[in-house]
Amino acid sequence: MAELVEETPGCVLAVYAHPDDADVACGGTLARWAAAGAAVHVLVCTTGDKGSSDPATDPASLAEQRAGEMREAAGVLGVEGRRLGHADGDLYDQRLLTGQIVGVVRSVRPDTVVCPDPTAVFFGEHYFNHRDHRAVGWATLDAVAPAASQPHYFPEAGPPHLVSTVLMTGTIAPDVWVDVSSSLELKTKAILCHKSQLGEGTEWFRNVVRQRAEEGGRQAGVRHAEGFRRLRLA
Repeated sequence: MAELVEETPGCVLAVYAHPDDADVACGGTLARWAAAGAAVHVLVCTTGDKGSSDPATDPASLAEQRAGEMREAAGVLGVEGRRLGHADGDLYDQRLLTGQIVGVVRSVRPDTVVCPDPTAVFFGEHYFNHRDHRAVGWATLDAVAPAASQPHYFPEAGPPHLVSTVLMTGTIAPDVWVDVSSSLELKTKAILCHKSQLGEGTEWFRNVVRQRAEEGGRQAGVRHAEGFRRLRLA
């Protein structure tokens, strides 16, 4: 039987690569938790400066636009947004990235961390997972355990903190779900804030968001759901 996560964490940190990633991956869950009183923080590791197929686009201007889109979306979901400011595609220094995430974990001190599943690479024959997503997933897992909880890893990053639960999105093997029936519209509104990524005409995207939530709902036994792979660390 599908397991629904009913409890609302007290504090959540969602770590993702690009400005729109968290909204797409788990915006319904973050909005639901924020509405229920959780302190929800979203850490974005890149500026999104390469997120355009138009060669005439200025990367610096795009990064500025996407920062504004991220702030708008965070306001819709009721979360606090943070940025590390790396360029897209530059997440190669894994120790640096892990240390930066450790610093945020120790500052925010979340009960639950949400991040991409870095082991999920191939999705059929038409898509494989972006390297930035995989890099952020691995760095977040490395940051959470053992680094953030052990004082001799990155001692300059503050007092250690043990995260109790990690929920991974974009996974091939979800084992828990969150009912987002009450927050799906907020998720949709947040995603639509990222106008640089959607272009003109967004009704098709509304349909995609709803269809994916319905697919998750069928697995979870509710109307709309988001699925996760869960790790229990405490």
